[in-house]
Amino acid sequence: MQQGLAQKRLLMDFKKIQQENQEDFMASPQENDIFHWEAVIFGPEQTPWEGGCFELKLAFTNDYPTKPPEVRFAPPIYHPNVYPDGRICLDILKEQWTPILDVWAILTSIRSLLCDPNPNSPANPEAAKLYMSDRAEYYRRVKEQVEKTLNGIEEEK
Repeated sequence: MQQGLAQKRLLMDFKKIQQENQEDFMASPQENDIFHWEAVIFGPEQTPWEGGCFELKLAFTNDYPTKPPEVRFAPPIYHPNVYPDGRICLDILKEQWTPILDVWAILTSIRSLLCDPNPNSPANPEAAKLYMSDRAEYYRRVKEQVEKTLNGIEEEK
């Protein structure tokens, strides 16, 4: 029975994303699998992330929305709160999770995290240290990341 509740909620989340004219991100379940989603977050304008298209994978369990999905950047990005395997260190994906949150809230929070990292809770200590000690160099690395996403899009064409 729990699986049915999770599926129903995921369909509601997908419907919400489809209904909103969203320019910040896109997300949808993989074909024939409501429990595995793919998403793209677009880098916020007037930030070092501007122009980037960052891919994410979301994996839900039958316990959703009681438990959060596993979310990771694929490929991983250079960011203080992103582990080398792409997992994201974000409180709403762990201890601050509540069933009222949905895919929309998750992606909005991750997009916000791009520009407002928490270097005091680093998943990538090197990126956190650079963010704190040499912001210009950190932003240069971010812009390299953005260029990689643009090159990847051009290669697909």
